[in-house]
Amino acid sequence: MSRNHATRPVNRPVTRRGVAALALAALAVTAGCSGGSSTGTSGGGGGGGAEAIRRLQVMAPADPGGGWDSSARAMAQAIEAEGLAGSVQVSNVGGAGGTVGLAELKNERSEEFLMVMGLVMVGAIETNQSQATLDDVTPIARLTGEDEIVVVPADSPYQTLDDLVEDMKAKGQGVSIAGGSAGGTDHMLAGLLAQAGGVPADGLNYVPFSGGGESLAALLGNQVSAGISGVGEYAEQVESGDLRALAVSGEERVEGVDAPTITEAGYDVTLTNWRGVVAPPGISAEAEQQLEKLVADLHASPAWKDVLATNDWTDEYLAGDEFDAFLAEEETRVQGVLKSIGLTS
Repeated sequence: MSRNHATRPVNRPVTRRGVAALALAALAVTAGCSGGSSTGTSGGGGGGGAEAIRRLQVMAPADPGGGWDSSARAMAQAIEAEGLAGSVQVSNVGGAGGTVGLAELKNERSEEFLMVMGLVMVGAIETNQSQATLDDVTPIARLTGEDEIVVVPADSPYQTLDDLVEDMKAKGQGVSIAGGSAGGTDHMLAGLLAQAGGVPADGLNYVPFSGGGESLAALLGNQVSAGISGVGEYAEQVESGDLRALAVSGEERVEGVDAPTITEAGYDVTLTNWRGVVAPPGISAEAEQQLEKLVADLHASPAWKDVLATNDWTDEYLAGDEFDAFLAEEETRVQGVLKSIGLTS
């Protein structure tokens, strides 16, 4: 990830975030010595006077209607409702699992700019052999997570996750699992589950669909053996009894879903479809801290808590060096999973 500023002394053990804090402290001292005082910008009540972000741009690196788009627009509405920036504009740049938007971010010069991203993009960088990578971003924060769910049609013979995995081992390609795009979160979970269950590498029959509606139709039509998607995607059909939930992928059970976690079912697998925000590479230390403060203020706001509740998103806020480290760990994990299921070499 892009973490170095030209102003940081090369040989000093000072973190990039430490530089940001020192820079802002210096600005405060300078302002105090000159006897001046900060004046607020138009709007931006929560941004800290002269340091407020005036014209925030938020990119959803996907077409309208998907998870990244809804995250970007929910952020924008909450930021405006709380007066955390003067104005917020959302744009969409779809294509290739978010890597088209990532390439645009790499060349972005505005310092009041955020891009929504997440686990899907980490995988797409690998499967698409993207020239733009997470080395070309400034990490800001992880915000939300959504559990995945493993389901089967109501009349399926599989009553438990163990039933499904044992049949995958016995029949290999004869057991099909529907999900989203190849290399995405659904595919990764299927691969992890197969690995944990001892299914041979060539035994996973994953059937990718471009949208949740298509995979749902395949399930309800008994065209596939099982399906994997975000909990919200299949919630209505699980509640109606048209689909049976076998397990959820997070560390804890999901309220309202009568199913164990995958770990409780006996397989050492946890995975959430997390989403976060990053900024363009090479922004100043001051700009980075402004964006981090904006997102921290957003996370703490009543408006954002309403967003989480309305969308059934899990609060997975993580910022600072911890988020940097998390991204590095996810890159390593995703590379291993994609290699194991034959999508990368």
